[in-house]
Amino acid sequence: MTADPVQLEIEKGVATVRLNQPEVRNALTHELRTAFRDVVGSLEFNEDVRCVVITGAGNHFMAGGDIRAMVERLKVDQIERRKLILEGIHLLHLPLFAIRRMGKPVIASIQGAAAGFGVGLVAACDLAIAADDAFFTLAYCHIGASPDGGSSYFLGRTLGMKHQMELALLGDRFGAERAKELGIVNWTVPSSELEKETKTLATRLANGPTRAYANSKRLFNQTNHLSMESQLQMEAERMADSMLTSDHAEGIKAFMEKRNPVFSGN
Repeated sequence: MTADPVQLEIEKGVATVRLNQPEVRNALTHELRTAFRDVVGSLEFNEDVRCVVITGAGNHFMAGGDIRAMVERLKVDQIERRKLILEGIHLLHLPLFAIRRMGKPVIASIQGAAAGFGVGLVAACDLAIAADDAFFTLAYCHIGASPDGGSSYFLGRTLGMKHQMELALLGDRFGAERAKELGIVNWTVPSSELEKETKTLATRLANGPTRAYANSKRLFNQTNHLSMESQLQMEAERMADSMLTSDHAEGIKAFMEKRNPVFSGN
């Protein structure tokens, strides 16, 4: 794996957080989870930072969960497995809370795949800009699991119920233009211009009225009667429940064998 699972660069008020395990399409290895929590947490009260950009190294934004870790979890008993699942999910709740709490705009800059938690992360950010050849999928249903990473909360505030169910129950891949239509991203740009356009946007925000932005975030965060913490806890519990099923084990086995899973509903 790459030495620094998450890279941080700060220049002229813009902090660029780069998920940096391109060998696994920036999947959520334990190292990346921990580093992401630490890096994002460090930015919340950094007065030198007035805008944050989250992006991925290599050709992809984030491929979601680490399938290899899921394979290893299948080897332990259910009590220990549940503990490991919940610990891993709760670790990711901390940077999500920080993204929503911090009084500065957070931009997702997406190239390639945004899958699973990657979709929730995009939705959690204040703004999102995607390469026109980027693609998205919640994907959880393909391994017999239910959504986590804030996706049920953040997408629930963005999409209508039918669209939420479509993404969660079918897990189909969709492109950047569809993501824009759904309101998951704000802009699509040619892939060759993504970095430049992201920098232009981030610079504009870094030079903007930061405290006013912070107050805007606080206002919009309060417009829904649901508690973010309650929703994320429910996600964690439902994810743990899903991952204790035989369908989850089948989904992982089928993935490793490069075949379509045969789910039993159990």
